[in-house]
Amino acid sequence: MTEYDFGPRISASATQFRLWAPLQDEIALAFEEGETLKMERSDDGWHRCEVGSARAGTTYSFILADGLPVPDPASRYQPRDVHGPSEVVDPHAYRWRTNDWGGHSFDDLVLYELHVGAFTQEGTFAAAIDRLDHLKSLGVTGIQIMPVADFPGRRGWGYDGVLPYAPDSSYGRPEELKRLVDEAHARGICAFLDVVYNHFGPDGNYLPLYAPLFTDRHKTPWGNAINYDGNGSRPIREFVIQNAIYWITDFRFDGLRLDAVHAIKDRSQEHLLHELARRVREAAGERHIHLIIENEDNDGSLLERDEGGRPQFFSAQWNDDIHHVLHVAATGETFGYYADYGDEIAKLGRALAEGFVFQGEHMPYRGQKRGTRSGHLPPSAFVSFIQNHDQIGNRALGDRMTASRPGAVLRALAGVYLLSPQVPMIFMGEEWGAEEPFPYFCDFDEELNEKVKLGRRNELSRLPGFDADDLPDPTAEATFLSAKLDWTKLESDNCGQWLDFYRELLALRRQRITPLVTGIIREGGRYHVSAGGGLSVEWTLSGGGRLRLMANLSDRTVEFDEEVVDENPILLVGAFAAGRMAPWSVLWSIVAFRPSSR
Repeated sequence: MTEYDFGPRISASATQFRLWAPLQDEIALAFEEGETLKMERSDDGWHRCEVGSARAGTTYSFILADGLPVPDPASRYQPRDVHGPSEVVDPHAYRWRTNDWGGHSFDDLVLYELHVGAFTQEGTFAAAIDRLDHLKSLGVTGIQIMPVADFPGRRGWGYDGVLPYAPDSSYGRPEELKRLVDEAHARGICAFLDVVYNHFGPDGNYLPLYAPLFTDRHKTPWGNAINYDGNGSRPIREFVIQNAIYWITDFRFDGLRLDAVHAIKDRSQEHLLHELARRVREAAGERHIHLIIENEDNDGSLLERDEGGRPQFFSAQWNDDIHHVLHVAATGETFGYYADYGDEIAKLGRALAEGFVFQGEHMPYRGQKRGTRSGHLPPSAFVSFIQNHDQIGNRALGDRMTASRPGAVLRALAGVYLLSPQVPMIFMGEEWGAEEPFPYFCDFDEELNEKVKLGRRNELSRLPGFDADDLPDPTAEATFLSAKLDWTKLESDNCGQWLDFYRELLALRRQRITPLVTGIIREGGRYHVSAGGGLSVEWTLSGGGRLRLMANLSDRTVEFDEEVVDENPILLVGAFAAGRMAPWSVLWSIVAFRPSSR
């Protein structure tokens, strides 16, 4: 078990409590049922106290010089939310079943994003375990859990967490989260955790009172950036890096998804992201560990591979570009950030073949250049999807495409992204055509709730069809409850048909696509839009031949100007004959081809 600088350290004879608080001359340690002890301060700002009677289950707080009680910033569990006392947790209490688990290669993954609170009616780690067999039978090989770091209130997306070492108590105890990971591994499913290192939430973050957490050297959408490169930054860097190691080693997660890394500002010789990736992999040893990023800058340098094809830093990035072009094709919406993806067919080809749509080009809506070259990267450097928490939640009503688009459209989109050589990610319930919305929800104090409601209304008022009277109240419990999946709908014929379709696609992926992915030659992706409007994308295979996608994501019949020979079909959604493809049709095949003589 890894030893950490932060949080209680339990030994056979005592428990040592530690707090880095250089801005405080004195700190006291208070037990909920017991005495208050003065902690010993060292010159480096650490306050320590060793207590023989403290054991697992003991609850405690730190008392600042002005008498304010605060939780341990590295608390392992908060039984009464972020403002209450912290609880000592024995890291060895859980007995693991799957000690021989080694994980999957990234090429083998089919990811499934879920929010613990909305995934089941119970909204707990334990209840999520009961649905793992469903995911296994679907063909999922990796669950990606939205952030669980303790956040204020009884519900939230998780991106306003303030105690990054403590799983939120509304979902269950740390041991129950470990069991969820363990049970996933027992079924051959990897477990990934979404973590937030670009900001802390606005409610319950006491760190700035006793440590130089923020810096005015850099700005983020949430205000001053976290101090990763200024005076006193080393312990703050360690706090975050050790947190990443903690999830990988103590909870045995197979990887992490790092939220909005473009907002992590650092001018150090070794950027925090580089150091974190290096040290997490070192701590994991021989296990398959995969680190995924969200990065609006589309900086391909974070995804570079070494000469052996291994990630130098991060395994993959969520590919928003492929979502945007598929969304525009399906809906015709070109408002907001979708405005830069209006010519969707050629841009879809580039997103599939090369990863990023914009690789240094100017984006009219953004009014700036975006992205770096990415065509040399393997397809598995990108995670593709047609739904995720952000893209649904960014809509005024939090509505999914299933609520408004015909089945033929959705089947074509699924046929494209689930068989693409990129790593696919399904959003919870998508596999059976769930129509439950996923609006933004939170549970702050009264003042913050009012600010959130106003800010949400102002942000969404720019969208077509906006009606303030219909806008879900993000702070209302009913908004959260509306997002919970209704698993009883699986019994309906329509949902059963969608589930069968997704299972068929993922079975084809496992049998026909996955064995080819590692054999795709770098820079082997090419795309072509025929004069008749058809899109073809090809990936060159090291063993000869090409994996080919032909697609018509429109309401009209299109023609292709390529002649295909020696075709080995994998999947046809819709209809294709004599070079003409019906609306919303997709064909995957392995082919040899020659230019058309027509």
